[in-house]
Amino acid sequence: MTVPAKSAPNGKMFSRIPGAEPATRLDAWWWLVGGVIVITVLLAVLKPDPYWRVIKYVSDGIALTLYLTVATFILTLIVGMLGGLGRLSKNPIIFGATSLYVEVIRGIPLLVQLMWWYYAFPAVIIDLGKALNFAPFKNYLANPIAMAIMGFVICYAAYMSEIYRAGIQSIPKGQMEAARSLGMSYVQAMRYVVLPQAIRVILPPVGNEFIALLKDSSLVSAVTITDLSRRGREFASTNYIPIQTYIMVALLYLVLTLVSARIVGWIERKTRFER
Repeated sequence: MTVPAKSAPNGKMFSRIPGAEPATRLDAWWWLVGGVIVITVLLAVLKPDPYWRVIKYVSDGIALTLYLTVATFILTLIVGMLGGLGRLSKNPIIFGATSLYVEVIRGIPLLVQLMWWYYAFPAVIIDLGKALNFAPFKNYLANPIAMAIMGFVICYAAYMSEIYRAGIQSIPKGQMEAARSLGMSYVQAMRYVVLPQAIRVILPPVGNEFIALLKDSSLVSAVTITDLSRRGREFASTNYIPIQTYIMVALLYLVLTLVSARIVGWIERKTRFER
């Protein structure tokens, strides 16, 4: 029997069903992003003292927070991929060294690692310079930002190595065998066949690591780096208005993390297998 035209389903009916939205439909969570931004702007406009003053004071801290996060994440992707390949290596030395690195680093809190790189590592270099009578080492002065990036990369790459390992192992072995049968070397097969598929699989956890890194970047305030958190602390301690200061700092972090999450979600939708 023919379905009458008036009763036939249309796009509007299906658009109300969760999961049946058109692919071009705007991510609903952008409304939350917009709401947080509106609240932040209203506070800054309606009560410029202190909220707008807080934003101006911490603006350089926001830039430094984003710089630390992006620079660290790029390096973490590279080091993590090497660690993941090492965890799958058949060479016992490479496998053992990589596994030892992952197990040790994951067992030490990130804040402790940052403090080691900022306080202990320069002392080790200076003592080594004295022992070797090497002037550049004896007069070594650590760059705080470089040490912070080093600490984050060493820590997060250990977790990223496991993400890469799991992603590579999720690809059927037949993919590697087919590539090798076509005359590709192991490196070529991994580069052109396995890794491109694995990266699409691991995008969700990699995106979560980026958001976690953005929030964990606040830990650098403990090693005298003037990021968003430290600038907020300085403003609160000099103006004696901790409530308003940390409300604005929290809103700024929320804007950064929500926007990052939406971008990561957009990339996942564009690269998923089910197109």
